[in-house]
Amino acid sequence: TASRVVPLGRDERDERASSAASCTMSGKPKISYFYDPDVGNFYYGQGHPMKPHRVRMTHNLLLHYGIYKEMEVFRPALASAEDMTKFHSDEYIEFLRLITPDNQHEHMRQLKRFNCAEDCPVFDGLFNFCQIYTGGSVGGAVQLNHKKTDTVINWAGGLHHAKKNEASGFCYVNDIVLAILELLKAHQRVLYIDIDIHHGDGVEEAFYTTDRVMTVSFHKFGEYFPGTGHLQDVGQHRGKYYSVNVPLKDGIDDEAYVALFKPVMAKVMEMYQPDAVVFQSGADSLTGDRLGCFNLSIRGHGECLKYMQTFGVPLLVLGGGGYTIRNVARCWTYETGCLLGHDLENKLPVNDYSEYFGPTHELQIAPSNMENQNTPEYLQGVLNKILENLSKIPPKPSVPFHDVPPDAIDPDSIGRVKEDPDQKGGGAEAEAARRSDPRELEPEDGDRDDKPSRHDASAKEEADGEKKVKEEKVEGAEAVK
Repeated sequence: TASRVVPLGRDERDERASSAASCTMSGKPKISYFYDPDVGNFYYGQGHPMKPHRVRMTHNLLLHYGIYKEMEVFRPALASAEDMTKFHSDEYIEFLRLITPDNQHEHMRQLKRFNCAEDCPVFDGLFNFCQIYTGGSVGGAVQLNHKKTDTVINWAGGLHHAKKNEASGFCYVNDIVLAILELLKAHQRVLYIDIDIHHGDGVEEAFYTTDRVMTVSFHKFGEYFPGTGHLQDVGQHRGKYYSVNVPLKDGIDDEAYVALFKPVMAKVMEMYQPDAVVFQSGADSLTGDRLGCFNLSIRGHGECLKYMQTFGVPLLVLGGGGYTIRNVARCWTYETGCLLGHDLENKLPVNDYSEYFGPTHELQIAPSNMENQNTPEYLQGVLNKILENLSKIPPKPSVPFHDVPPDAIDPDSIGRVKEDPDQKGGGAEAEAARRSDPRELEPEDGDRDDKPSRHDASAKEEADGEKKVKEEKVEGAEAVK
């Protein structure tokens, strides 16, 4: 079972009697929101584009917009190593549990074996970070299984690249796969949707041969990480036609994206009729992303999530990519508002990170004038092929249920938060330390938190020099062996 956290408010057991009928109040969906105030403290390293701090920024905006109090807020129970090995190998999870920046140089072979290198560095608290974001996703799935809520949000989750036996693309533990495995205990069919700019390869690979999970990924394809997700990759064996890939080119805009998303998902919902939906809302598909090349506005991105909400199916909403962090926070705040039925005011409230959001201090962002390389003919061809493939699956596959396995995480170990533990959105002391840390890139200095700079380049050159020395040492050691 997952390690327990001390409840920070009223014990969640008061909610145990809730039923599916009580999940909606006044016609509004009941939403559970998972957040750990420590998540923003983790630091991948200088110049690394992945910044967990963006989750804290999102939380702080939700506080200052005042919509935080419209959700049931939970601090997730930490996922245990045992929970993680429901998908990942024992050896890989044991490695994550024990590796640290101080001892990693004693384990060079394992670092290479488990792909913990530049993209996936070993940093302080790595395993605890994995426990937090995975605990939120799996804990959210448990709540949906028990019909305690209609929708669960865990913006810290959505790390879709992690594989059974290795890290990949900034992802270490695949919380999505683990959450889907949990959902399958109580739901015959689970639909996974991924609107991150990168292909959801880790999730697709995990469920490539089954019809109990359908994966649908909209992503940039062609000379782009991770290089998978071709239109013709449709699944195998019993899973044939249950993997749907929507390969896109640079510069796709709101109109073209939504015009493709809606008919694809309408056909998916018609043919597959899932009992639960997992939605990975990676924000690197937004215009101006540090690593992305799409041209979506926040409204366009959010329209996809709003559309899926109309089907009234239990929904687990997760984060994912997103590397211009001021826009990630904007996006996930807006989408939280959408799930609650609000069109949030465009003028951002004064918040603890206001300096990040200048000069406009607005929620919405304007698309650029970049060219949309996706021609109408190309998109129509993609749509036609996907609709043709979906028409080949038998309607509503059924799976007989026998004994339902126990919950991965005890619902009673999830602490319900009555009030925010810290009005800054998590850890004032930690935030003060973060701002005083010379390693952290500050937005005041040319907004380097979002854009690479000469400062980043010099740090990279220095790191590359160190890496070269270390590699030479390792090669020498291997030669001795």
